[in-house]
Formats: sequence, structure tokens, C-alpha cells
Amino acid sequence: MNRPDPLVFVVDDDDAVRESISWLISSVDLKVLAYSSASDFLAQCRPGQAGCLITDIRMPEISGLELQDELNRRGCDIPVIVITGHGDVQTAVRAMKAGAFDFIEKPFNDQLLLDLVNRAVASSVESLREQIEQAEVKTRIESLTPREKQVLDLISTGDSNKNVAHGLNISEKTVEAHRARVMSKMQANSLAALVKMVISLESE
Repeated sequence: MNRPDPLVFVVDDDDAVRESISWLISSVDLKVLAYSSASDFLAQCRPGQAGCLITDIRMPEISGLELQDELNRRGCDIPVIVITGHGDVQTAVRAMKAGAFDFIEKPFNDQLLLDLVNRAVASSVESLREQIEQAEVKTRIESLTPREKQVLDLISTGDSNKNVAHGLNISEKTVEAHRARVMSKMQANSLAALVKMVISLESE
């Protein structure tokens, strides 16, 4: 499956700061989209985009903290890096408690910001990969018949074919046939892989 490249979004009402950060991020071959207001960014923001958001705490109309709250409300779990002035550190800490990835104080070191961005993007890519894999596993489970789901539940807890046959009052050969279809439909090449899929859904 081809997935879109990660995007780094920069939201800052200060033209010079926005342009400087955008240039810095693009210098390490990451794609950047910059916005002068939170409302402009929100107008095109969609869940499921890997990357990260860099936003100033203090902005007119919608602050960085309010932007983060709105993203949470919309289910956009993109990592947020907050830029803060010295007087806004307490607000930045509040943003962290609300789920921000990290914050950085002005004036900031370019390499420090790049390190934060790389970590945030890597975290976002991994999170999105896990979400996609879980959605695929759910789709595969939905393709199973009721009996195959029963067999899946039992073999994924470690029951032998003999115990499954006894529990479902069917023959071992029938269990083996169901088990083979379950493995095929779930695209699992081993029992360990099958168990891992089931555990990944249970841990959501």
C-alpha cells in the first residue's frame, strides 16, 4: 500500500518565524506546509496524515493550546510541538499534559528543533502504521464465519485441536479444516503471528 509522505505543518502568525522554520525543515528533505493562522490549518486538516505540527502558543483568534484541543476533538492525533516564549512556559506545560509531543522555547536551537521534528514524525509514522494494520486485521476477522471465529478464539488462547474439538463438539479433522481457513483468511503464517494479531486488537 502506498502511503503519503509525512508532512510537517507550521502554524505561526509571525511571517519571519514561519518562513524561517519552513526553510529549516525543508533543508532536511521533509515536506512542509505553512499557515499564518490556526483556522487556515484547520480548514484542510484531516485525520490519518503522518507528520507533525509546529505551532506557536500565542496567536490571535485561536491559540496554540486551543488548536491542540480542537485537533483532539476532531480525532487528529498528529504530534504537536509547541513553540513558546519565556513567559508561556506554564502554558506549554499544560499543553504537554493535554497531549502535546513536546515544547521548545524561543530563541531555539535549530538542531534541537530538527531533532524534535524527526522524533515526532517517526512516532507519527509508526502510530499510523499500527492503526492501518489493526484496521486490516479487523477486516480479516470480519471475513470469518461464526464457527471460524469460535475456532480463532480458542486456538489463540493456546487450546489444542483436540480441546477445541471437544469444546465445540466437532471432530478434530473439522477443527483442522477450520484452523487452516482461519490461518489463510487472517494471512497468518504461524500460530504466533495469529496470536500477535489478536493481542494487538485487545490492547486498543
